[in-house]
Amino acid sequence: MSKVELEGVFKSFDKKNILSDINLYVEDKEFCVLVGASGCGKSTLLRIIAGLETQDSGDIYIGGKLSNYIPPKDRNIAFVFQSYALYPHLSVYDNMAFPLKIRKMSKRDIEQKVMRASEILGLGDYLKRKPKELSGGQRQRVALGRAIVREPEVFLMDEPLSNLDAKLRVQMRSEIKNLHKELDTTFIYVTHDQTEALTMGNKIVVLNDGRIQQAAKPDDIFNYPANIFVATFMGNSPMNIIPASINDGILCFDRVMITLSEFSRQIIGNRKKVLLGIRPESFNPYFVESIVPTGVRINVNVNSVETSGGEKYVYFKLDETEVTAKVNSKINIGATADFSIDPGDFHFFDVETKERIV
Repeated sequence: MSKVELEGVFKSFDKKNILSDINLYVEDKEFCVLVGASGCGKSTLLRIIAGLETQDSGDIYIGGKLSNYIPPKDRNIAFVFQSYALYPHLSVYDNMAFPLKIRKMSKRDIEQKVMRASEILGLGDYLKRKPKELSGGQRQRVALGRAIVREPEVFLMDEPLSNLDAKLRVQMRSEIKNLHKELDTTFIYVTHDQTEALTMGNKIVVLNDGRIQQAAKPDDIFNYPANIFVATFMGNSPMNIIPASINDGILCFDRVMITLSEFSRQIIGNRKKVLLGIRPESFNPYFVESIVPTGVRINVNVNSVETSGGEKYVYFKLDETEVTAKVNSKINIGATADFSIDPGDFHFFDVETKERIV
């Protein structure tokens, strides 16, 4: 069993809290992604699991075994660093073989493990080369290979793709996902990239200021964010958060008035004000000529437009709130535009706590 459990983990540096009351359960063979902005504590958490940092309090269990006092080399984990951490004077083969030589394995066993890892990663033609002769993607494969040969219970990866260009990152994301399936063991992966998190993990842990904001499946993180931070952090474009008022079951913002469904009324309760969340993708061009126009119609003045491939990001204001819509149709700066929004796409958050209203 290669499950990882953290119970009540705290960590501070120079009297500043880095991690506060971290409770996390990573299941056997799960691909868990820790995501958050720089400085949120995700890399520190990974290093504590590895034993490279010591928590101030709390317990770490790896494979069901209390690991607080087990040295890193004995935790049966493999750590893949952002910087690759390859030995420049050693060949690809020797870099991958190094952790096995330290264990004093036989040459035959070392060769078998290195050759298997090189086959999985497509490194067979590069075994005699030095790291300086490799591309960034190839170096990252060597770092992964050095981890694979150890046959660890748990793989820990600290932003392994951050040094690669955009195209290569997409390719390596796919390769790491396939590697997870091939090895059939537990991966814990750190990134600040929301796209990496949503496309790679089957569990995402969102951190902010050293605390877990939400731990859930990618679809649940995206569709049911636990609070305003998760809602605005996750996704290519942040969720729009619009102050709204409620009067006799009517939701009001800007010049828009919407009769809430009975279900929404029950969720919101007796609140008179809410924070309304609408994802940019939820705005659709409103066509008057449609036989059955759907959603609530709003009319806006377009302040700016950004084009990204076949998509456009349209910016406008509702009351005093800057809002983004993601559309495929042609819209010009300075024009007025009509959008429709399906109330079923609305998210509601408490004005005081900023937590999701459920």
